[in-house]
Formats: sequence, C-alpha cells, structure tokens
Amino acid sequence: MLSNSGLSANSICSDAAGVAGNVFALVLFMSPIPTFRRIVRNRSTEQFSGSPYLYTLLNCLICLWYGLPLVSPGVIMIATVNAIGVVFQASYLIVFIAYASKAKKLKMLGLSISVLMLFLAVVFVSLQFPDLRSRQIFVGYLSVASIISMFVSPLFIIKLVIRTRSVEYMPFYLSFSTSLTSLSFLAYGLLKADPFIYFPNGIGTILGISQLALYFSYKSASTEQLREPLMNSSA
Repeated sequence: MLSNSGLSANSICSDAAGVAGNVFALVLFMSPIPTFRRIVRNRSTEQFSGSPYLYTLLNCLICLWYGLPLVSPGVIMIATVNAIGVVFQASYLIVFIAYASKAKKLKMLGLSISVLMLFLAVVFVSLQFPDLRSRQIFVGYLSVASIISMFVSPLFIIKLVIRTRSVEYMPFYLSFSTSLTSLSFLAYGLLKADPFIYFPNGIGTILGISQLALYFSYKSASTEQLREPLMNSSA
C-alpha cells in the first residue's frame, strides 16, 4: 500500500512538473512574436537571422522524437512541449522565408530542407535498433548534444552583459521563463530518473539562475532600453 502511494505521489509530482514546464516553455516559444510582428509590418526580415529558429526546430524535433513512446515510454511531457515548439518554430520559419530577400529565401529553404532530412535520418537510424533501450540511449545522447549546443546563446549573453555592464540584451522575462522551464524539467527528469532529461536541464537551470543574478547585479547600470533578444544578427 505504501509502495503504491509512493508511486502515485511520484507520478503526480512528475506530471505537475511536466505541465509547469510546458506552460513556461510556451512563454519562451512566444518570445519572438514581437520580432515577427515587425517583420510582417515592414514586409522585410531586415538584418534579423533565421538561424536561431532552424536550430531550435531541429532541437525540438529530436527531443519530440525522444519523448514519444516508441523511443522513451513514460515521458510524454517531453513530447508535448517539443511538439508545441515545432509548431512555433515552423511558423516563424514560414513567415521569415515569406518576407526574406530572394538570396536569403533560397538559403533558408535549403537549410530548412536539410534540417528535415537530418531529422528523418535520425528517425530512420534509431528505428534500426532492435531493442527499446538502445534506441532510447541513441536518441537520448543526440537530444542532450542538441540541447547543450543551444546553450551557446545564453553563454554569449552572459559574456556580453559582463563586458558591457548592461542588461540591454538580456530581457528579464526571457531569463526568468528560461530558468523556470529548465527547473521544471530538471525536476521532471529527476522524478522520472531519466538522465537524458535532468542533465541538460540541470545545466540550463544553472545558466538561467546565472542570468537572473547578472540581471539584478547590472540592472541599475542598464539603459533600460531593451531590444528584441538574439534576433538581430545577420543571416
């Protein structure tokens, strides 16, 4: 009876952490909307880059595949959050390509096709593994590598804030929701005893907390004139 009760409590807590992570991630996925309003309003991508959306789309696709029962039974919240991410990133890419210059349009179309082909290759190779555990390990390592590669942006922002002593390029709401998302999935991964979930989100939590600490340390020195985050590099 105690065992069943403990299992039930663990399941409830993990589901709660997963739902919270999905909600906080939704805020992150919606953060580029002001940038795309500007693109649509001006009918031009200007100097904005489409690369972050491509990287995020690939990451969401791989993590979505990892979270499906065919690869990792019991971690469906990973699949749901990344399915939402795929919808948002694909939508951003469609708008970006629609308003990009001809040269940039062709480049982004080619890269988008490459991302889809790479994902399909991952699916095909993983399905060749005869047992579920081997498949989970293969896709799990790929998902961890994909997530960790995306930590370059937060590290760049941290370095920029320290160098400029300004939080102009690090909006509070973005750092805050990043921290909450990573923390939620860190808890979800720990409760599910899944290192492929809790390890990268543990790193994400540390980076998120570091960003918040820097934000409050340098807030008074900032111009308080925040710009769109991470979207103004050239393609």
